[in-house]
Amino acid sequence: MRTDTLARLVAADPAEFATAYWGRSPLLSRAADLRGPAGFADLLSSAAVDELLSRRGLRTPFLRVAQQGKVLPAGRYTGGGGVGAEIADQVLDEQVMRLFADGATLVLQGLHRLWAPLIDFTGRLGAELDRPLQVNAYLTPPSSQGFATHYDTHDVFVLQVEGAKRWIIHPPVLPDPLERQPWGGRADEVAATADGEPALDVVLRPGDALYLPRGWLHSARTEAGRSLHLTIGIRGLTRYALVEELLGLATADARLRATLPYGFDLTDADSVGAEVAATVAALRSWLLTADPEEIAARLRERSWPDARPAPLSPLAQLDFAAALTPADEVVARPGLRWELTRADGRITLHLTGGRTLTLPGHCEPATRLALDGAPHPVGKLPLDDDADRLVLARRLLTEGLLVPV
Repeated sequence: MRTDTLARLVAADPAEFATAYWGRSPLLSRAADLRGPAGFADLLSSAAVDELLSRRGLRTPFLRVAQQGKVLPAGRYTGGGGVGAEIADQVLDEQVMRLFADGATLVLQGLHRLWAPLIDFTGRLGAELDRPLQVNAYLTPPSSQGFATHYDTHDVFVLQVEGAKRWIIHPPVLPDPLERQPWGGRADEVAATADGEPALDVVLRPGDALYLPRGWLHSARTEAGRSLHLTIGIRGLTRYALVEELLGLATADARLRATLPYGFDLTDADSVGAEVAATVAALRSWLLTADPEEIAARLRERSWPDARPAPLSPLAQLDFAAALTPADEVVARPGLRWELTRADGRITLHLTGGRTLTLPGHCEPATRLALDGAPHPVGKLPLDDDADRLVLARRLLTEGLLVPV
């Protein structure tokens, strides 16, 4: 597995990171210890933020503004787009400028869908981690704190781009929280823990990176100058997700669908206990028969839609397909998720969002080769003649599964 992109974010060896830190413990990586290009200014900069805020027609929810720990109403910094743009929530750059000057933190959200360098970077990192990713940028004015101590329900990488920011990290009050267990439900515990001795108290400077597993408490504050940092959120899979999918399939067992006895008394602990014991026994018996392939399919349906494949250029793609020759090279669209099944002499590609593509069975070797992630000349696909090769390649191109090399 390639880890070139991960090496920009963690100073530890990939195997050490996987076993000692992933989902377990924070990791501070100083710029001098990281491999790859120095710093993160190639991913975002103050100039890029200015462009996004003023020239890209940004709308909510791609921008949030927070002040004194509270998110401000969008009406404070959005308005009509002017003639020809019949929208009411376009970011107003002069309003954003005033709020930032008054001490508000700007949060640019979903940059993995908006800004080309981050689209490419998160595509590569997501492929290495095999996880869907999201990217936000935080621009904080001097001597400010955007949010109070809190925890996230997903792992994050924090990348310091410009300026400096002091991070104070405390151990979890709830280890490994699920998405349905946000910190607000434990605000008192969070506040009490934040008053104690931190596990980590560090200042991040340009090029430094910090990995935080979900649940770890954190707050961050600027001092002398403004700060720009990126937060890469990692959408994880948990064992509880397996439990949910197992229970979803357990509806196939008639014993678990059975009605409780007539006149069942919910106030009688003995009666309830007997039914619980019978239900647990039935569930245990059913779990031993659960098919891992079915669970895997349900997990794919659950997680694949969270990660979109790399962008393609629709018009250039169609032009390329129309003029395709056997000498042209194609490659699987980066980030594409697919599964191939065969039945009744035909093959079916199962894609993100429940989309399917059915092809003749004799196309299976060529389809698998074309989608294996390596570049291939169309004329080398294992089919009988160039006419068949061109038909298949054009179909996969126009369906958005292949892209030109």
